[in-house]
Amino acid sequence: MSSLNENNADLGANRGRFVAGDRVQLTDQKGKIYSITITPGKEWHTHKGWIVHDDLIGLPEGSVVSTSAGLKFTAFIPLLTDYVLSMPRGATIVYPKDAALIVGFADIFPGARVLEAGVGSGALTLSLLRAVGPTGSVHSVERRDEFAANATTNIENYFGGRPANWSLAIGSVQEQEFDHEFDRVILDMLAPWECVEMAAKVLRPGGVFMAYVATTTQLSATAEALKDDGHFTEPESFESMVRGWHHEGLAVRPQQRMIGHTGFLIFSRRMAPGVEVLARRRRPAKGSYGVAED
Repeated sequence: MSSLNENNADLGANRGRFVAGDRVQLTDQKGKIYSITITPGKEWHTHKGWIVHDDLIGLPEGSVVSTSAGLKFTAFIPLLTDYVLSMPRGATIVYPKDAALIVGFADIFPGARVLEAGVGSGALTLSLLRAVGPTGSVHSVERRDEFAANATTNIENYFGGRPANWSLAIGSVQEQEFDHEFDRVILDMLAPWECVEMAAKVLRPGGVFMAYVATTTQLSATAEALKDDGHFTEPESFESMVRGWHHEGLAVRPQQRMIGHTGFLIFSRRMAPGVEVLARRRRPAKGSYGVAED
């Protein structure tokens, strides 16, 4: 079992020293990354010597290890970001920058009951499971069998087994039957506006609805569906862009490559039953809804 998460009661536990079964990230002096799983008796070979797996056991994270020919690597347990970006993909993943915003802005808290629709490769599911902790739960729904199978493998490889607080159903989320309310509904699908009515039924008052969409047309349709439903607050939406910086002495400048647009996040909260949503005080701009002027 990997030390990334030894058990569901201690998600993300870090003992600080490598043990057999750990996934270890090795980075050379050029920044190239390799990943191995410590297996007693095995060797990891490079173009310049090899590393004996047994020699890693007991070393603290952040050690520098050398091959038999002197090639040096720093050794760490991979972060969740590292794992997500390197795991097999059956569908486009929710990138770490967006997963972090979802966990933060949707306020995914320890003990939360989360309904997720659109599992993809399982990247967002991992962040949700980490955030809800052992006292919370994540129920995921995925329409495609092959995506569900790939996500299951990625999640089980990360946690060292299937998390006890995670369940997965195959099919459309609108067709599912639930016997309890959820604190959060997180949607990553082509048409989340089709699920607004369902979300209103399963969310507790004050619960959070959040959808991840790729295009402005999807964003617009979801926003209007939330407004028309009458059970949600005025939706808010945003995107994030991450730009790294180069720093070498006084040569400090933005990197030429950046993680630009990946998707939009749209956010709203469930009103109490029978309470009318307050009308917007601001006027929409002329032509916002395609109405011609007289």
